[in-house]
Formats: sequence, structure tokens, C-alpha cells
Amino acid sequence: MNWQGHWHGYGPWVGNGKQYGQEGLRRPGRPPEDEQSRAFLASTLPPMMVGHWLMRRNQAAAECTWTSPVNAVSWLKGVYEENPPLEREDGRLAYCGFDVKTAYALDALPRGTDVTWAYWTASGSLASYSVVACPNRSHPHIPCPLPPA
Repeated sequence: MNWQGHWHGYGPWVGNGKQYGQEGLRRPGRPPEDEQSRAFLASTLPPMMVGHWLMRRNQAAAECTWTSPVNAVSWLKGVYEENPPLEREDGRLAYCGFDVKTAYALDALPRGTDVTWAYWTASGSLASYSVVACPNRSHPHIPCPLPPA
């Protein structure tokens, strides 16, 4: 697969499972100007489809727009360190290891694949954050919210 583009970072969203379960706020409506779409665009909840982050133009930021996958993964690492995942009492991993997540992101991003890291934290909150490919393979009709400088 040959892909040319850049990436946008969204999140982190940190909240409880009940909030995360509000799927109506995580889906755009039809048509784009209806009430559900307005609520979706205003929400900070992670969208059901990762590429739909690009619709939230006001949530795109220059400091979270990258032309290098290494910079995007550095951001993922920073957010991970600020919001570490739950550690099991028995010492075993609750999720795949950090090195596995990082290696996957470095492999997937250059091919135009979105990367989302989501997990439960020690406080009982869910942390979710994404690096979204732009243009997006799954949603090529969504325009870029903020071209790289």
C-alpha cells in the first residue's frame, strides 16, 4: 500500500465507562447539520469510527499535527506516560506491552493506518487517544481539518 499524508492527534479523553457508552454522542448524524451532528461535533468523546475525529475541526491543533510518524508516536508515548494503564495486582500485564504498542504504531502509521490506544487506568477511568491518518483511508471524503505548517 502506498499512502502519502500526515497525521493528527486527538485526545486524550479520560472518563468513565458510562460516559464512553453514550454512543449517540460518538456518531455523526445525517444530514451533517442536524442536531445529532452538532452534538457529535461539540463532544470530546472518542468517535465510534476513528476517522470521524477529522470532522471535529475545532479539536485539531497545530502541535498535534505531524508529517513524521516518529513525532506522532512520541506524542502517543507522552500521553501514555501521563495516563498509565491499570497494573494488575498479580504483576501480569493487563494489556499488551508498551514496546508492542509502540512497534505497531511505527509500522502502521506510515501506511496510513489510524492508531488508537485505549485502556483502563488505575483510577478506574478509561483513557483513549488517537493518531489519525490524513487523508483518511476509511473516510477519504472528510477534508483535512488543519494542514501541516
